[in-house]
Amino acid sequence: MSPILEQIYQRTGIDAAYILIGITVLILILLILTIVALCKLKKVNRRYDRFMRGKDAENMEETILSCIEKNEQIDQMNQLLREDIVSLRKNQRITYQKMGIVKYNAFREMSGDLSYALALLDQEDNGFIINSVYAKEGGYSYIKEIVRGESSILLSDEEKAALNKAKSQS
Repeated sequence: MSPILEQIYQRTGIDAAYILIGITVLILILLILTIVALCKLKKVNRRYDRFMRGKDAENMEETILSCIEKNEQIDQMNQLLREDIVSLRKNQRITYQKMGIVKYNAFREMSGDLSYALALLDQEDNGFIINSVYAKEGGYSYIKEIVRGESSILLSDEEKAALNKAKSQS
């Protein structure tokens, strides 16, 4: 017997065979854990290799560079779209967005509401009113400018009604 085992036996009173059996069991457990760790490492290596190869043997660097290029193209398109939206909003402010129309009989002997007043306004209630009067002798059209929802020229009741219809639209 080895002098180390004899010393352990003398100090602790534990037989050396038990110590050897314990160490052997511990070594077997460590060996099993090492084998399990190696198997898991092999599995991770396979997954990593598949990941790095990408699809159709395309490497990861090419895939990432392609994504970056597409992202830059999308950024450029977004910038163009933003500029278009700003331009459209500027144009929208000056386009006629609100409309009010009132049909009426200008003369009692006429029937069928052949005369009309049409108001067209932009976002800030600027625009015009067209009043078309139909009579037996012919048709006459008048236009009146509207600035901020008001006219500097006196409006007829029909023109006021058309203007109010247009202004009530959002």
